[in-house]
Amino acid sequence: MALDEVLLGRVAAGRRRPTLRLWEWQDRSLVLGSNQVLGNEVDLGAARELGFEVTRRMSGGGTMIVQPGGTISYSLYAPLTLVAGMTLVESFAFLDRWAVECLRERGVPADYRPINDIVSPRGKIGGAAQARRHRALLHHTTIAFDLETDLVSRLIRIGRERVSPRGVRSAEKAVSPLSWFLDLSLEAVVEALIGCFVARHPSTFRPIAADELDEAGDLAARKYGTPEWIDRL
Repeated sequence: MALDEVLLGRVAAGRRRPTLRLWEWQDRSLVLGSNQVLGNEVDLGAARELGFEVTRRMSGGGTMIVQPGGTISYSLYAPLTLVAGMTLVESFAFLDRWAVECLRERGVPADYRPINDIVSPRGKIGGAAQARRHRALLHHTTIAFDLETDLVSRLIRIGRERVSPRGVRSAEKAVSPLSWFLDLSLEAVVEALIGCFVARHPSTFRPIAADELDEAGDLAARKYGTPEWIDRL
């Protein structure tokens, strides 16, 4: 979460070129949107029982369930000029179009549902969120590769009574993981996504720089890893 903010800031300051980052999760986690109330969204008893951590991202939207080996995440960092003249709804579809096309090319019946969902006829495959800061945007998308779909109702308090009148609530949506449609490993899907992106947008491969990781580690300690950030609102 902290690295997203760091890389967004680097692109905004002209210290990094527009970037696509594909990344994995090391813990089972529930990821709150920036404007959600923890008590409204997460069944903390179920989360503890099932071994899920709770974190909060800098972008809006609803709570996401992520797991090592079961989730594909990517983040795009770019100048706002990339979506100049587009409405917010149009920008979401534009920034995920390459991924939707890539999944279709591999036989997944993927489509886009405004404002921010990659879907199949059987439900939601993935969801996106955005944050915009200092003439740059972060657009990140989480795709369910393999998920026990009953976890959604157990972990996220969708449809349950509010404990606070504030905050954005998560919406009730059926989930359809990619593993329902593809006989490929997660690693093979990631490689396919990379290939699709590079075919459309010739790119240079480079690792995250050591100073970027150091800055993210400091930001995590000061902000993203603190109760004040996770429990706020």
